[in-house]
Formats: sequence, structure tokens, C-alpha cells
Amino acid sequence: MTAPHPCEHHEILIIGGGIAGASAAYHLAKLGKPDIALLERHLLTSGTTWHAAGLIMQLRSTHALTELARHNVELYSSLEAETGQATGFKQNGTLGVARSKDRLFETRRVASIAKSFDIDAHIITPAEAKNLYPAMNESVIEGAIYIPHDGQTNPVDTTMSLIAGAKQRGVKVFENTPVIDVTRLTHGHFKVATPHGSVECETLVLACGLWTRELAATLGVHVPLYPCEHFYVVTEPAAAIKPDLPVFRDTDGHVYVKEDAGKWLVGAFEPTGKPLRMDQLPADTPFIELPEDWEHFELPYSKAMEVLPDLENAGIAKFFNGPESFTPDLLFILGEAPGLPNCYVSAGYNSEGIEFGAGAGRALAEWIVEGEPTMDLTHVDVARFHPFQVNRKYLHDRTAEILGLHYKPHWPHYQLETSRNVRKSTLHDRWAKLGASFGEGLGWERPMWFAPPGASTANVYSHTRPNWFEHTAAECKAAREAAILLDQSSFGKHLIQGRDACKTLQHLCAGDIDVPIGKLVYTHMLNNRGGIEADITVNRLAEDRFLLVSSATVHPRDKAWIESHLGDGHVTLSDVTSGFAVLSLQGPNSRQILSSISDGGFSDKAFPFATSREIEVGYAKVIANRLTYVGELGWELHIPTEFAQHVFDVIWHGAEREVKAAGYHALEHLRCERAYREYELDLTPEDTPLEAGLGFAVRLSKPGGFIGRDALLRQTERGILAKRLVMFKLRDPDPVLFRDEPVWMNGKLVGYISSGAYGFTIGSSVGMGYVNHPDGVTGELVETSDWEVEIAGERFAADASLNAFFDPRGERVKG
Repeated sequence: MTAPHPCEHHEILIIGGGIAGASAAYHLAKLGKPDIALLERHLLTSGTTWHAAGLIMQLRSTHALTELARHNVELYSSLEAETGQATGFKQNGTLGVARSKDRLFETRRVASIAKSFDIDAHIITPAEAKNLYPAMNESVIEGAIYIPHDGQTNPVDTTMSLIAGAKQRGVKVFENTPVIDVTRLTHGHFKVATPHGSVECETLVLACGLWTRELAATLGVHVPLYPCEHFYVVTEPAAAIKPDLPVFRDTDGHVYVKEDAGKWLVGAFEPTGKPLRMDQLPADTPFIELPEDWEHFELPYSKAMEVLPDLENAGIAKFFNGPESFTPDLLFILGEAPGLPNCYVSAGYNSEGIEFGAGAGRALAEWIVEGEPTMDLTHVDVARFHPFQVNRKYLHDRTAEILGLHYKPHWPHYQLETSRNVRKSTLHDRWAKLGASFGEGLGWERPMWFAPPGASTANVYSHTRPNWFEHTAAECKAAREAAILLDQSSFGKHLIQGRDACKTLQHLCAGDIDVPIGKLVYTHMLNNRGGIEADITVNRLAEDRFLLVSSATVHPRDKAWIESHLGDGHVTLSDVTSGFAVLSLQGPNSRQILSSISDGGFSDKAFPFATSREIEVGYAKVIANRLTYVGELGWELHIPTEFAQHVFDVIWHGAEREVKAAGYHALEHLRCERAYREYELDLTPEDTPLEAGLGFAVRLSKPGGFIGRDALLRQTERGILAKRLVMFKLRDPDPVLFRDEPVWMNGKLVGYISSGAYGFTIGSSVGMGYVNHPDGVTGELVETSDWEVEIAGERFAADASLNAFFDPRGERVKG
């Protein structure tokens, strides 16, 4: 193919000729973009796409990921007819087996999710699984899931078919065109240097697979990817290996098996992977193959022989080992790079590029064309990472665990074990002495629950009642009856200041930010569709100075969104997260406790709810915010970091009433009882404040308007909400809600639980979820309908309400 000429210009330039780049080019062209070029340094697919297994599975463990994944079948089933280029796609189905009762429970949960998307999925017996896969030893399994419209495809042919479709719509593709350098020009365009000359573009897409990290770094973009070896073997042909065999997944055995031209391809996601440094890969080499390692592959292959005994005598035609790129959270990376407008990333597919490539390519193309995402992509947004997460040692150690997580059980509240103790509150050692079991959120070590003296702090996971259940129940009881102390130092904290700070925040926030100094405002930042982009609390510290507080795990994304919308006013944003520790004192005794260690008056009249002021505790001055996320009287104390230990000691040892240490598990149970929403679960860019029941936080009439106001006005003018957040309480006291459980109204599937937990105060599980009804989700509909929530295939009767089941009027917050 002809190389680009020097100084050639394209509206959109894509770097990378694998599945990610090809899918982005194809979908951009389908949306009518006329001037697109794709550069590949060697041959198309020669990075990692060429050695992909090509498995196609629509279902994932959450609704959000399933929404992205299911486009694979939609696209690949029709692509060959559209482009004339064969793909090798066949819908031979997926058979996923479960060796344990816990795994079968998890599998049933996934089968329930399938109903939300009309994906045909069946839980079957071992005998039924044997009928579908005669070579299987059914005695080692408890049951299975069969998804008949899943299948497999040829990765190279599928990519080439996407390229054919893109070229038919005018996309120019250039192989053997390596990128030497990338720079951003002063007028916002990008200049890409190649051996054949320079190419200028308005929009740049980095889709370079495991090489994306290094190229992105030249532009100052953080893309935390790291290579890991990925193994599979191909057997000799055998009579038992028929073309119509479904793709076989044995997650308890760490293996997948597919038919490949009359042979078995046996691949693995072993419990502990083999990460390797970039300098261990052959430099500038296409179609990389790495040395065999039978010792490492022994465990998964021995497991495969247990369930497919014919493998014991099968000859091995090929042992393959190739590099794949992995991310720190096992979710791929997509979207506009923070601080670099019109530079987009599509990479880090964790060995699932063929499965997610179709949906991710479409989502990215829509983002580029529309100027913002058209669906909820927060969980895969490139902006979600903290800068430290590109650290090579952090990635090396974490990647060994990440590869294995593909097939490890998906336990609720699972805590990663590698690359830990990165970010610690200054109170960490005090919590440890009190028996804290720590979890990790964006590198922060945070107390999740507290073990009694002498008891282990290790997690024993369960889909219903883990080992911390009773200890968390005690923490919740203390919050409702006495007082608890939580460490929320990981809160994201941004200082916005300048003479235009108030004006800017009024434009960005749906609530009224122009309030008296010391007033706290709970509010949201919205996209143009009215969807929630940020869920924050704003503290007006001065006429021209505001402190914004948000959840720790979305803090980098919040910062990126705010920075991209600050405009040209006289306003600055500073990340002051590390400058303040936060202790949250909550419970009916909190006022008495605070009064015993600080002067100044903490009565309802002297210190009203949603106000802030500076108080003295011991020898320190702290910012006290009267707020709660548990539904009780309480204060959040923002303490200069160097004073935090002193303030903790004053509270812990100097208070008149006893305080109980509590962790984030208790916080989750308590906030679900009170129906407090959580971003990324109950609030996403696809949900408006009106749909979320948070209209009280919106000021449609404030002067100057705000981003998303027009969309909310249209919703208001329609008079009905066809989608609305509803609270649920199970009538049966035994089942435990988590999230993603389908919701049934009068026998019809109408939504799913966005978040849930056992309500220790109530005595049964509570949750919330969006209900969809074309004629409007009204109070009458909620009160008069019959409701059920499905957990792992079993439906449980539920009560429903538009208000919280615990303290619906919020009276306990007043104390």
C-alpha cells in the first residue's frame, strides 16, 4: 500500500491496525466521517489480534458490560454479508460449566442478567451438558449454562472484514507505516511523524494494543497497560472434535476450549499470570511468539484433562505463547484522554479484544461524532485512573493477579491482593491496631470491616453471608443506636477558586451554588442529555473559593470532566485530596461526643444540617461539615493531614461516649437502608437527577442556566418519567441483594437492582433500581403493582416505594 505523503492532512487518524483500530475506523465511517486514515507499523493484525482465540460471548457479570459485549454477535453475524469479506464467524454457542455450588450460583446470576437483554441462556444439568458436549466428564460439574447464539470467529478474518467495510466507505489504510513521533500543535491538531513523512489530523485515536502506553506517554497521557504471557495449545485432530461443538468454558479449571479445524484449542487464564517487561519483547517485531512454558501451563491443562479425558491421549500440534495487554482493574480503556482534547484511546482489552471490540468501536465512534459518550462508559473511561497507576512495578505485580481474575469467582466485594499498601491514610496504623480488614479503592487502603480482638481479618467471601457479616451488623447497630467513626480520607477533594469561580460552578452544576459562605450544596454536573457526570458536595469557603468533595474511586474522572469544562474564566482547579484527612462521626450520640471535645455549639439551631464551619478539636482546627451518608445525625471532619492523628486520639480517647470503629461495608449497608445513591451504580451519565429522585438538588430557574438544563426542562414538560429509581425491600428475610438482580413488575421484566445490601436495621435485604414503564413510573404504579426481584434464577416477593424504607422523612438526621 502507498505510504502517506508528507504534510498530508486527515480529519481523523487512527494508529493501530488490530481489532480496536479496525472497529473504530469501521464505525466512524458508518457514522459518515469521510476523511479517516489508519496507520499500522507492520501488517494488519500483526500485534496481538492475530493470535486471539476469537471467542464470542455476549454475557458479562454486570448489565453495563453486557451492554457493550452483546454488540459482537449483532455485528459479526452480518459483517460478511455486508462487506463480502469472510469472517469465520459461527454461532455454535457457549457451554460454561460450574464445578462448585458457589460457581453455579454465580452462573445463575449471569443467566438472570441475560433476561434483561433477551439473550437466550439456559441453566442446564450435568447430563444435559454431556449431551451437548459428549467428550465431557460430567461427574466433575454441578451444572452449566448454555448460550446457543454465542460462538467463535476468526480474529484475522474478522478484522480484515471490518477493514474492508471501512475502506468501502472511504477510509485509507496504510501498512508498514510506523509512527516515529506524535506532537500536539498549538492550534490543537496533532502531527504524526512517519518514515514516509508527517500526517496532520484534527482527531487522533491511539489503538496500538500493548504498545499504547508508551506512545500515549509521549503526549503526557496515562494509559496503564502491561504485557502478560497468554498460553494455549492446539491438539492433533480427533474424531470426537466436531465443528458444531460449543465453545467450552471451565472457569473453575481456568480453561477454555474451542473447536479449531477438527482440533481442540485449549487456552488458559491460570490463577497467577506471567507478566513481562516491555523490554523483554522482541523490538519492532510483528507476529511475536514467546517460548513455551509447560511447567506454567501444567495446572490448567491438568484441569482440562479432568473434564475432557480425551486430552490425556491427545497429541499436541502447537504450543502457543504470545503477549497480551492487561489493565489494573480488568476493564479495557476507552475514551478521550484527560487534558488532551480530541485524543482518544482504545486499548487494554485484557485478552478480550474480539469480544469487546465491536461494542467498544461503536461506542468510541459515537463519542467522537457526538462530542460526548452516548452510553454509560464510566467503568471503562480512560480518565478513571490515578497517575500513579502507570508505575511499572505496580503494573507488573498487579498484572499477575489480573490475568487470573478472568476465571476466578466473581465474589461480591472481592478485594485485589497485589500492588497493595500504595496510598494510606495517616490513620492507617491506628485502624490496623483496632482490627481493621482493609480493602483497596484507587490505591487507597480503607477499613472495610473490623474483626474482634484475636480474630482473623482475612476475607472469606460468599454470595450471601461472608465472614464479616456479623461484625458489619454490629457496626451498623452502633451507627443506629450510638456512634461510629469512619475514615473517609480517600474522598476526592478539589479546590476551585478565582473571581469567576462561582459563575463557573453555576454553569457546571445543576444546583444553586451561589449560597452564603459555610453552606453545603449537594449537586450534580450533567451532560447535554441531562445525565449525571459527577455527584458532588460543594462547600463555599469564601466568595471566590469552593471545596468540591466526591467519591474516591471517581475522583480522577471528576477532575478530568471539570477541567475540560472550566472555560476561559478567571478560575483554577487544585487537587487537595492529600491535604485533608476526613473522619466521619455518625450516630445519635455524635452531637454529645463532639460537644464533649469541642466548644462552639452543635445544636440544630447553632449548627444546622448542610452547613460547615471551622471548629477546634484538641489543638487542631478542622472543617466540620454537618452531613451524613448513613442516615443519622453526624459530622464529617476535614482535618489538615498532619493533625489527623491528634484529632483521632482526642475523639477516640477523650469523648464522653463510646465510639465504635466502622468500615466501608457498614457504610454500604447503612446507605442502602436510607436509599442514598452511589455514583457508578445508582447514578450514571445515562440517568438524570429527576429519574434518580434527586429533583430537590436541581434549580431549573437559576439565572444563566447550566449544562443539561434543556434536557431536564424537556423531561419536566413531558409530565411523566418513563424511567425512575425505585426502592425495594424483600419480604423474605434470608436472601441477600448485591446488584444487577432483575426486577419484575406484575410478571414483566422492568429493570434491575443498581445497588443493594442486607438491611440489618430492617431485617431483610433492601435495594434500589431503575424501573421502566412507557406510561410513567408513578407513585400509584409503584404502590399497586406486584413486585419481585430475581436472585440467581429465583424470584422473591418485594415491597416497593419511591422513598427509603428506613426513616423515609429523614427525621433522624436532625438528631
